[in-house]
Amino acid sequence: MIQKEFADQLIEKVKHYPGVVGLAAGGSLATGQMDEYSDIDLVLVTETRISDDKDKMIKFASAAGDLLNAFTGDHVGEPRLLICLYDNPLLHVDIKFVTVEEFKERVENPFVLWEKDGVLSGITGKTKAKWPKPDFQWIEDRFWTWIHYASLKIGRGEYFEALDFISYLRVSVISPLMQIRNGQLPRGLRKVEFNFANADLEKLKHTVPEYEVNSIVESLENVIQLYFELRKELYPGTVVFNEKVKEKTIEFFNGIKKKKTAI
Repeated sequence: MIQKEFADQLIEKVKHYPGVVGLAAGGSLATGQMDEYSDIDLVLVTETRISDDKDKMIKFASAAGDLLNAFTGDHVGEPRLLICLYDNPLLHVDIKFVTVEEFKERVENPFVLWEKDGVLSGITGKTKAKWPKPDFQWIEDRFWTWIHYASLKIGRGEYFEALDFISYLRVSVISPLMQIRNGQLPRGLRKVEFNFANADLEKLKHTVPEYEVNSIVESLENVIQLYFELRKELYPGTVVFNEKVKEKTIEFFNGIKKKKTAI
């Protein structure tokens, strides 16, 4: 596959790149789930920091192949990530630039493609990868105010805003909780079509509205019902529920529903 060929070629190059102590792969290359549509998630480990200099990051990426475009991952909160598009063949490659010390803190154990003196294997053998878990209390403290906000957008007739916010709730709240219920890491909408039970996938589909007020209201209502279901199943007894804000928000939503729709 073109992804494997790219990785193999890069291994030969990084061996001779000054200061590089290892190259690892995450994502589908590490899990053996790669297909023709996969990108490549790489972790480049160096003795000294490169991620504080975008020019150095791009210089390395340019040496790796026919680089068409590259930009840092600030928009996803990861400035150490360089998102690249290569040509010949056309391929999406993410390269995270970390030091040996930074490699100790990771969300997954990547597959080591190449390393100097067993540095990366030594770290993965002594430290644990930790995927950040959703903070249930954090979600609960915000959820009902978010529902009120979405209701306001529907009431005003700002349906594109409502559509966008329902999407936010789906990717940031509902889908991560459903991932946990299906025995997966809470990675948003990642591979839900393959990892969710059919019943859960159908429920998730019902949170996707059309640009039509009845559909938008019904989808938001489905988001609320799904959240009730998921928090009952997943949340520990330590989570504090603000019943007053929930009741007031649902009352407001029902008023908007009655005013704006024929449902």
